[in-house]
This record gives sequence, C-alpha cells and structure tokens, in this order.
Amino acid sequence: MDTAVAAVLRESGAFGGLLYVLPPGDDALWQVLVAGVPQEIATPWRRVALTDPMPVADAVRERRLVWVGGREEMARRYPRPALVLPYDFALAATPLASGTTVRGGLVLLWPGTHSAELSRQERDVIRDGCRHLGGLLQQATDRGEPLLPEDRPQTLPPPAGRAPSPAEANAVSAFLDRLPGGSCALDMDGRITFITPGAAELVGADQADLVGALPWEALPWMDVPHVEDRYRAALVSRRPQHFTVLRPPKTRLAFELYPDATGISVRITRGGPAEDVPPSPAGPTAGPSRGTVLYHLMHLASTLTEAVGVQDVVEQTADQLLPALGAQAMVLMTAEGGRLKIHGYRGYRADLMDRFDALPLSSDIPGANVLASGVPDFFASFAELRRAYPRTVHEDGMAAWAVLPLIASGRPIGSLLLAYARPHAFPPGERAALTSLAGLVGQALDRARLYDAKHDLAHRLQSALLPHTLPHVPGLRVAARYLPAARGLSIGGDFYDLIRLDEHTACATIGDVQGHDVDAAALMGQVRTAVHAHATVGATPDDVLSRTNRLLTDLDPDLFTSCVYVHLDLATHRACLASAGHPPPLLRHADGRVELLRVPPGLLLGIEPDARYSALECDLPPGSVLALYTDGLVEAPGVDLDDATATLAGLLEHTDPGDLDAMADVLIRHAPSPGDDVALLLLGAGAWHPGHSHDRRIVDTDKIVHTDKQD
Repeated sequence: MDTAVAAVLRESGAFGGLLYVLPPGDDALWQVLVAGVPQEIATPWRRVALTDPMPVADAVRERRLVWVGGREEMARRYPRPALVLPYDFALAATPLASGTTVRGGLVLLWPGTHSAELSRQERDVIRDGCRHLGGLLQQATDRGEPLLPEDRPQTLPPPAGRAPSPAEANAVSAFLDRLPGGSCALDMDGRITFITPGAAELVGADQADLVGALPWEALPWMDVPHVEDRYRAALVSRRPQHFTVLRPPKTRLAFELYPDATGISVRITRGGPAEDVPPSPAGPTAGPSRGTVLYHLMHLASTLTEAVGVQDVVEQTADQLLPALGAQAMVLMTAEGGRLKIHGYRGYRADLMDRFDALPLSSDIPGANVLASGVPDFFASFAELRRAYPRTVHEDGMAAWAVLPLIASGRPIGSLLLAYARPHAFPPGERAALTSLAGLVGQALDRARLYDAKHDLAHRLQSALLPHTLPHVPGLRVAARYLPAARGLSIGGDFYDLIRLDEHTACATIGDVQGHDVDAAALMGQVRTAVHAHATVGATPDDVLSRTNRLLTDLDPDLFTSCVYVHLDLATHRACLASAGHPPPLLRHADGRVELLRVPPGLLLGIEPDARYSALECDLPPGSVLALYTDGLVEAPGVDLDDATATLAGLLEHTDPGDLDAMADVLIRHAPSPGDDVALLLLGAGAWHPGHSHDRRIVDTDKIVHTDKQD
C-alpha cells in the first residue's frame, strides 16, 4: 500500500498525502497512512465522519474528485480545516473504490505555487492510482487483513536524499563554517538533525544538546506560537518562511526556513535592535508547547462550533482530543438531581459506564469534587488516585487520569475525564493546556444541552399538533409522512389531515405555515382546527379555504399559510380540490400516467380577508393515487421548481401503487437534505363497498411518520 501511495505522490507531483479507509458498515473514514507531513499536523483528522464538512468526506460520500486550489478557496468552502491550517496549499481528495464499493479516500497536497486547476496528466495519474489503491484495499478485505492500524497511522518515509562523497561532505562543512551566522537542518517532525557551531553559539546551547530535539522544547525562549506556526507554514505551503525571535535578554535572531521533501534548512543570523520584538518566556516549559496547544485549541474550537446536540459534543471531543493528547479513554459527565449523569464515553466498557451512570454523588466517587468545585484533578498513577479516593477500586485498566471541569458562564456544569493507559505526569504547562481545552468543551456542552432541551420540546409539540392516527375510510388507502427540517429546532408549520365526513365521503388537507418556530407551529394547529371545523359542517372546498382565510386575517398572526383542500366522494370516484397558493397535487392514474392537477391558485391564507378561491373537479377512479405534498419535497437551491416537480412525477409513475407505504418511502427519500419541513399525504382510491373490512397499520417513528393501509 505504501509503495502505491508513494507512486501516486511521485507521478502527480504532490508533496504529501493522507490515506483513509472506510471499514465495511462504518460511517467514518480512518487515517491509515501519512506522507509528506508530520503526524502531529495530521492528527486532528485521524477520523473523519462521512457527514463532516471536509474535502475527503465530500469526495467519498459523493464519489467524485474534490479540488481545492488554494487558501482562499479552502476558507470559503471548508472553513474548519482552513482555520487550523491557514496556509497556502492546494488539495485534491478522491474516493478509493473497487467496483461499486467505496473502500476509502486519498488526500493529496501540493505547494501553494500549484496552478489553479489540476492538469489532465495529474488527473489521469490520480484516477489510475486510486483505482489501484481501491483494488489493494479490496484484496486486503478479502484476505481478512485488519484495515486499521493498532496504534497510529503509518508514516511514509521521505525520499532519500543524495549521499555526498567524503570529499563533498568536507566541502559542505567548510562552506557552512565560512558563512556568517549559523545553519541547521530540521527533519519532517521539526527535530534538529544537524547544526553548525556558529548556530549553536547564536542560540546559546551545546550542539550535543540540540541534535534530536525540537527547537521550542530545547530552547524555552523559542516556545512562542509564531515559531511553530512558521514551521508548519513551511511544511504545508512548501514556501520559504521568515521570523524573528528575542533570545533573552536582548538579542534578536532572524530565522529563514527553506523546506523541501526531506526537511527544512534553517539559516540563523543576528537581527537588528530588540526593542520591537515581543519577549519570549525565559523559564523552561513542560508539557505541550504553546504552538501545539493553540493548534489543538483552534481545531477543537472550529469543530465544536458545528456540534449541535450533546452526542455531537461527545463524538467531536473524543475524535479530536484522544489522539491529540495521547489519551486512551474519555468520559463526559454532569451532575443531575444529586446523581452522576454520563452523557457519553469512548474507550471504556459499556457495563462499567452503566454501573456509574445515575450513581448518587458522594465524596467517594473520583471527580465528584470537580463537579462541585470546578477545580481540576490530576492523578499521575493509581496510587495518587487511591490517596485522594481511598475506596476507589482499580477496575478500568488505566494508569493515569485527568478530571477536568467543564465551565460555562463562570460555573461548573460537568466534568471531562481523560484516562491514559500508562503512567503520565501532568506538568504545569500540560495542566493549563488540558484545562483550556476542557473549557471549550464545557461551553459547547452548555449550548448542546439547551439545544437538546428545545429539540425535545419541539418534537413533543409537533407530535401533539399532527394527527397520531388517521381515520379508516372505506374505499381509501392512505400513507402519510412528516420529515422535520434537518436544521434548527425541528419546529415547522407543515401539516396534513384526513377527515371522514360520512359513509362514502371524506376530505383531506395539507398545508405549510410560513416559518420554523413556535409561532408557526401554533398557527399550524389553528389552521388545522379551522379546516376541520368548516369541513365537518359540509362547506365546499372553496368555502373551507375562504372561511379559514377570514379567521386567519382576523387573528392577524403576521404569518401566511399555503394549503390544498380535497373533498373525496368515494362512491362516485370524484374529487374536488381548492388551493391557497400551494404546490399542485399529482394524480397517478391506474395505467401509470401521472398528471399535474392545475388547481386554480388562490392567495395564501392570511393576506386578504375577502380573497376568493376556485375549485377543480377530477375523477379519482380505482387504482389511482393522489399525491399531496409541501414544497420541502421539491424545492432546493439552484433547482428549477418545474424540473423538480417533473422528477417527483417520474418517481410516482415508476413506483408500485399497490403499496402506498413503499411509495411514500421512495418519495420522501427524494427530498433534498431538508432545510425545510416535508409533509406528504398519499390517497389511493379503491372500490367502495359499505361496511367493507379493512387492514390497518400505523407506524410512529422519531420522524413523526404515520402510515395507514386501508382497503
């Protein structure tokens, strides 16, 4: 596999890449190989959910090549990675498939100097290479080989540089010694592999202490964010970088970075006066460097801004923090009613978490003090944990723990437990970093709990306003669906209803109240009640809409409503329809032909009190199906409404009318990713016989779906 990836990189001219696999049945891509960039830079994206707003997720989900030509395009299309890597580089992401099955994805990186588009030759190389990689993944799957690494992704070694002869090596050494200032070399992970005596003298350290070390760890005054930032910029953009640092007490040093595929060459010279250089830390630091902390803070912050509910926060926190911090397990918990509430975890057994969930809080529970006080706890070994909590039993198999407060609006709302499989010291720098990261999680959790509470209220309100069951009407088969919007609180104004009037007549209605809030839902309930009341007293379809319209204008809700009302005579197989600005119904005839019923469109309800509505009569013979729907089923940005309606008609034509349940499922799956609610009501005409028996089935799911099958 690594040979195949190396070939794609070499032939396409890309300097780096990330290989992902999609295990069978999984909903996330897992990073298995990193090339051309350090593991530390690739760590935040070790796991990419297929729904994440990331180039590789889009490429795999949509089965297409995704090209991002530079920094501005990345910021516009993919703000999350652009925030963490604000450097000038180009990127291509493409799926890896064998046959019709997607096996993974490949991300390729080019310097910021790459042209705005991929060349034909580059596209051909990527296509052929990905076909080969997809086949290799298929073979690995067939052989039962593990697709995911046990620990961290494999790193593809950089290409070997040219080995100089002894004479050349001596000449190079003499050349460097004669130059003013000093020079050093960094590998792809930022570690010093070579440094001249002049450079060691300038930075004030011994050569032996510097070789093999990271500059910002060996030299505390270099532990400033812009040093690591310029190092990452050199690696990711493959362009020279420059920065200046103050070596205490007042020596300014200028650094020039020149990257290539094997590492970075660094030139060090004395700078000018030091007055304009910000001071650097003079004392030693421990734990993650400031640049590393800021890197993970930015990535976690950008990720959590897209977390919606509590489970989103759990998943995003586990995906980002565990690999970045080297932890093996995590628990996110709060205190509710004097008991411990575990909202989610990763790396622990379910039975262990079940024992702790809903446990009464006491001083014997590790982390209880954190929930109460908001002060973090760190335990570098089980012995330390046992001293703080003498009754603790070592049953999780871990060796070190950090219990971090989740703070929101200045108060603790929960705690985050991180566990390490091996003993782990928590020096002051790392403790501060972990506490900062937990603060972001706390703010996201607070927002997520509020969202979940509102979402639950919305769901119950919507359920209460929509019909829980639909009445049995002899000679009529019915299927109904309601799909709430994917965004927002899922409170919508879409509604439907079926009303049995007498032995052989019924009426059906569907509508859409403007807006997606509690006011829209409340008005939807009033409209549905008004239509029901006017229908049961025998008003004609046009009168039902006129009377409902007058009621709404009297209420003056400042919201408008579209609606279609249908009167059904099942004895004569006739229907009469009236519309208040609603999408036209579709009628599927028994022979499969689909007709758009051009009901005269009246004004939306609630605009003009004296608005008049006209009716349209049509046949509804046995075997025909009348489809009523709201605009969320056909409207999508950039899609012509007539084309979308024609597509819906085509689906209706080619779906079995004998199973309205299956037909409704097909049509609802056609809906765009709903930024709007969708309501669907299918009415299937059959032979009418007084007292005819029926087979009735009602399904109620989390999507507020009702399905009636009646003969």
